[in-house]
Amino acid sequence: MQFGRPIGSFRAVKHRLADLLVELELARSAMLHAVDGPVSGAADAPERAAVAAAYCTEAFSHAAGEMIQLHGGIAITWEHDAHPVFKRAHALGALWGQPHTHRARLAL
Repeated sequence: MQFGRPIGSFRAVKHRLADLLVELELARSAMLHAVDGPVSGAADAPERAAVAAAYCTEAFSHAAGEMIQLHGGIAITWEHDAHPVFKRAHALGALWGQPHTHRARLAL
C-alpha cells in the first residue's frame, strides 16, 4: 500500500508488469518450441534449444531483477522470500550459459 492505494493499481507498475508478462510468455513459447524439436525429430532442434536457452535465461534474470525493484528493494535482503529467486535466476544463467554465448552459437 502507498498513498492509501494498492501498489499494483499505479499505472507505472501495471506497465512494467505487463511488459514482464509479454517477455515471460515469449520465453514460454520459445521453450515449448525447443521441446517440440526432439519430439518431432526436427533437424533444427539444436538451434531451437539455443534460442530457448538464450531467451529463457535472459527473461528469468530480467523478471527477477524487476521483482527486486517492484518490491522497493526490500527483496534484495536475505530475509525476504524473493531473494532466493533472484539468486537462482543468476545461478541458472551461469549453469546454462549466458545468452550471448547461445546467440554467438546461432550466428555461426
